[in-house]
Amino acid sequence: MSNSTNIIVSPDMSEPRRVFVAQAKLLYPSHTSFTRSEIKHIAYSLNMMTPPAWIVNDPSCRVSRGVYVLPMGPGSPDLVPVAITRLISTEDKIMGANASTMSLATAAVMGMTGGDRMTIVPMICDEYVPWGHFADIEKIIKTRLFAPTYITGMSGNGKTTMIEQVCAKLKRECFRVNIVAETDEDDLLGGFRLENGSTVWQDGPVVQAMRNGAVLLLDEIDLGTSKLMCLQPVLEGKGIYLKKINQIVVPAAGFTVFATANTKGKGSDDGRYIGTNVMNEAMLDRFDYTYEQEYAPRPVEKKIVIKAMNKFGVEDKSFADCLTKWAEMIRKLFAEGSIDEVISTRRLVNIVKAYSVFGEKEKAIRMSLARFDAETSEAFFSAYTKIDGDMVLAAAVFEEGTELKGVIDEVLTIVDPSARTSEQLQAQLEIMIQQQNIAAAGPFITGKTIGYPIQYNANNTSGKKI
Repeated sequence: MSNSTNIIVSPDMSEPRRVFVAQAKLLYPSHTSFTRSEIKHIAYSLNMMTPPAWIVNDPSCRVSRGVYVLPMGPGSPDLVPVAITRLISTEDKIMGANASTMSLATAAVMGMTGGDRMTIVPMICDEYVPWGHFADIEKIIKTRLFAPTYITGMSGNGKTTMIEQVCAKLKRECFRVNIVAETDEDDLLGGFRLENGSTVWQDGPVVQAMRNGAVLLLDEIDLGTSKLMCLQPVLEGKGIYLKKINQIVVPAAGFTVFATANTKGKGSDDGRYIGTNVMNEAMLDRFDYTYEQEYAPRPVEKKIVIKAMNKFGVEDKSFADCLTKWAEMIRKLFAEGSIDEVISTRRLVNIVKAYSVFGEKEKAIRMSLARFDAETSEAFFSAYTKIDGDMVLAAAVFEEGTELKGVIDEVLTIVDPSARTSEQLQAQLEIMIQQQNIAAAGPFITGKTIGYPIQYNANNTSGKKI
């Protein structure tokens, strides 16, 4: 395959350097400076195992931390054309190549995860609050040992973000792969792609992470099927045989795997996470550790909400306090099996974002609750108004005796609006959450305890069954 490409570089550079500069101009024609990840990408496309020291170790090439300029940039004098070629590798022979060279446009595709790859070290999120298993995950990644880890928990509680932010803090490359039912070996390990009329091999994200000694994040792994069994040798930390190109890839030092899921690989019995599957026990057994992540404790979640408020320019600590108390109460009801929906941390952040856009608390909450059915949405909103005494109580839309309203009444303190204050409501709610006994709340309450209708009056503070 005679397919060389002419690139203009300086005649005074050594041949390897001229080739590298030409390759950089080919892959990133508009760049005048390059990140370290881009330098690594250029090196890898030329079959180099590491970035060239004459760039990364030369102070004159360093523009800022992790950013470099090549010795001969665009517009330099006395430039000459260089024909860039690359030796045919095993995979090229499998593709039917007979000549001794191939185009760098083709070579550039090798090992890429799709398009011109920029840095794959996640960006640091300034509003992120480390909590829960963050310290453990950091220790695991920092050791650079191979230790596949499975993290399970309900939606919207920060599983994926935690792994990404640990990688950002440690400046580790992270290849995130979102698993779906159609994900197969070709998506994960790699396959043949059409490039400029030629069929070329392209590494998948799993193989790329192995070669780079990076962190591989398999997001929502329980949505996958038996096609994920191609990852068995990867989860053992061994090399993997790419049968389509007759090549064995051995993971570089530092490579490890994390998987996130809403289930423990046993499917979703209640139907909340439709599409999740029962995973192969042999695959699950290959994970060294399993972490179960709950929603953040209220003090931590309040910090998360306040940081989100700062991000969107609407800090309101009282609002943050009410939102997190509300979410805690809803989750308590969900855990008891009294209701079928839950408020996630992600939804609280969405409420804050809507509040920054529309400037109205009620509208922000209602918009974020609209994804639930009408009865649940109104019940949740009604529950919020009983926590935030400063918000005007919206008209109730429940019919008397509605089941969900009864469930909310089991835990909520319902005070005469004319006598109600925010402080009273919050104090009453705290009593009920801690004691789970509405009768202790006082004579001005009407409600139900779990399972039994209760009537209260000034002479009956213990409650009696009706």
